Amino acid sequence: MKLKLDIDPNLVAMMQAEIDAGEKAVTGAMLEAGAGLKTAWRGQITGAGLGRRLANSIRNAAYPKAGDSLNATALVWSKAPVIVGAHNAGPLIRSRDGFWLAIPTEAAGKSLRGGRITPGEWERRTGLPLRFIYRRHGPSLLVAEGRLNTKGRAVASRSKTGRGRATVPIFLLVPQVRLPKRLDLAKEAERAADAVPGKIVGKWVKGR
Repeated sequence: MKLKLDIDPNLVAMMQAEIDAGEKAVTGAMLEAGAGLKTAWRGQITGAGLGRRLANSIRNAAYPKAGDSLNATALVWSKAPVIVGAHNAGPLIRSRDGFWLAIPTEAAGKSLRGGRITPGEWERRTGLPLRFIYRRHGPSLLVAEGRLNTKGRAVASRSKTGRGRATVPIFLLVPQVRLPKRLDLAKEAERAADAVPGKIVGKWVKGR
């Protein structure tokens, strides 16, 4: 018995065309999935009231950088991973030195460097000393003797008679605070991953 095997050139071409279609489908699906996940994460951040600037820290990239591949991948990340990660995890925050966390009140105002003002910066700016008041129930306080201006900020009193002067709470002191969990990025990532097979099949069939 003799067996003869001939490879039809058309069959080879068909197989190569199928591979090409698969590479385009996988690459296109990963591009779409990465872009969609970036949009979803940015939407979560702005929806949580964390601002457009933090939302724009979410970036995405697809690999390979050029051409199509059956092994194409997408990467979505944040350029501010510590901040985004904290809002995603809702961690318990303690003071670095093991004492108190100073949370500024409205009377403290804002830091000139951005973010929350510290007790040291507040004293340097106002020239007023802070005084510690321990409270058994509720947070302890750092207070100052001064007055509130028209913006509700504590400032030094210019009155020689003491009129308008008051003991103003400037900082609340707590041993620890739990940052509320405001994001669920894993949920969006799982949704994006689950949709990838369907995207690949749809693009593969369409591209044939």
